Amino acid sequence: MTKAIESLVPGSTPAFLTVTVTETLPGTAGHDGQPHKHTWTGRPDEVAERQFTALYGRPRTETEVSPLDPAETDWMPSARWYPLRPGDLVHIHYEAGLAGVPAAFGETYIVGDAGTPGDPVPRLLSMVLLAHTLPDSTPEDDVKNLTGCYEAEAADDPLYAPWFEAKPHRLTIVRDGRVVHDGGAK
Repeated sequence: MTKAIESLVPGSTPAFLTVTVTETLPGTAGHDGQPHKHTWTGRPDEVAERQFTALYGRPRTETEVSPLDPAETDWMPSARWYPLRPGDLVHIHYEAGLAGVPAAFGETYIVGDAGTPGDPVPRLLSMVLLAHTLPDSTPEDDVKNLTGCYEAEAADDPLYAPWFEAKPHRLTIVRDGRVVHDGGAK
């Protein structure tokens, strides 16, 4: 539509074009004896946007995101058990059939304090693989490739990677012997 309006004046410079739309109200007269008029003036691209908005609603300018993305992002920091503390256990369950996963298994990490005495708060945390449930017959190379990928020597938030990569529904978090997050619960 913008191009069509611009082409009405051959050789025009689009930056200097304006469009004026006038509505003449019959049967009305101002003090000068002329009919009353309602007028709108704008650029050709504004006319096109108003036309589009009238037909289809306001154009979306933001990138679309999944409604689940903000839910995952916002939920973790608002959880009562967040952030992790030294001594917490993080268990990740993998279903059989995931890429490279021959059989369902789990791995458990323990969270530790990675800071040094006298470090200012917030302190860094570590997350170390404690155990996995792959069968003993699993080749050692497969065990190395499938386990321990979320270990962290020192991180502000060692839960960030498993939360967004493995996803919350695969995580179970235990604090002081109690489950504080059971992602697999139905």
